[in-house]
Amino acid sequence: MAMRLWQPLSLLAVMAIATLLFSLAVGSAQLSAAQLWAVMQGQGDALARTMVIDLRLPRALSAFAVGGLLAVAGALMQVLLRNPLADPYVLGLSGGASIGALAAMLAGVGGVLMSGSAFLGALLSTFLVFGLAHGSGGWTPSRLLLTGVVVAAGWGAVITLMLALSPAERLPGMLYWLMGDLSYARAPWPPLLLLLLTCIVLMPLGRSLNVLARGPQQAAALGVDVRPLEWGIYVAASLLTAAAVTTAGSIGFVGLVVPHLLRLLLGNDQRLILPACALAGGTLLVLADTLARTIIAPEQLPVGVITALLGVPTFLFLLYRSR
Repeated sequence: MAMRLWQPLSLLAVMAIATLLFSLAVGSAQLSAAQLWAVMQGQGDALARTMVIDLRLPRALSAFAVGGLLAVAGALMQVLLRNPLADPYVLGLSGGASIGALAAMLAGVGGVLMSGSAFLGALLSTFLVFGLAHGSGGWTPSRLLLTGVVVAAGWGAVITLMLALSPAERLPGMLYWLMGDLSYARAPWPPLLLLLLTCIVLMPLGRSLNVLARGPQQAAALGVDVRPLEWGIYVAASLLTAAAVTTAGSIGFVGLVVPHLLRLLLGNDQRLILPACALAGGTLLVLADTLARTIIAPEQLPVGVITALLGVPTFLFLLYRSR
């Protein structure tokens, strides 16, 4: 069993390291393998060291952390809803977190207060979606999905109103941030630490999550304390989404595409899927960000544009299959 878990995780870890190294070497100014190796040894010229250590490495690590957080949050929501179309972006969690973060920006605060505001926005969005979707017959995948889409559209309208009322000098930065922007991500360690702690906490819960994925009634019959586990998933998904949004803005479809593809390849064992989502989601967003900053270099695209171009057709394909 342990070998079955560690083999794909080892392969994903190697891919993640290779992707990070690739992102450090590629950009508006290319670095050869010899130059990159010299920088990693603390040598090389000053310009190369500044480019790698001060600019590209924090951005690449931030992208990895954000991608992992969004993918794990998406996997948790899909387990909770038993719906492969569940995703923090589609269900409105990212929109709620964005409103909280924008409100903090307009109030002139940042750091922990901005993260806390984004967390409250994501949690409020979660309660709205589940509260509105819970009719007399309980949740259904279609009802939850439609409710999430409507709530996300409502948050979009509120965001538009906030932008219309914002000072003109703040609009460019806010708009670019809303499209997903890693240009100013210079503190990767808090989201990386949160991603690591989340995986450590969730791994022992893998068996319970496997049972919950079959339905709350069956989970309760098999001895799982369902209600605290569901509340824990609510809070964890909101916290992960809030941390991702405060680091890089609103980035869509990572939490939808990565868990679904991994389940097609690796099965539905959450003890494997959750850490695999952390590695694969991070790898995907590092690649997307590398493409975003090199495709029209020296100009840069918002990374959310790249993920949307990948995620929208995937979402439509999954929606078609779910018929």
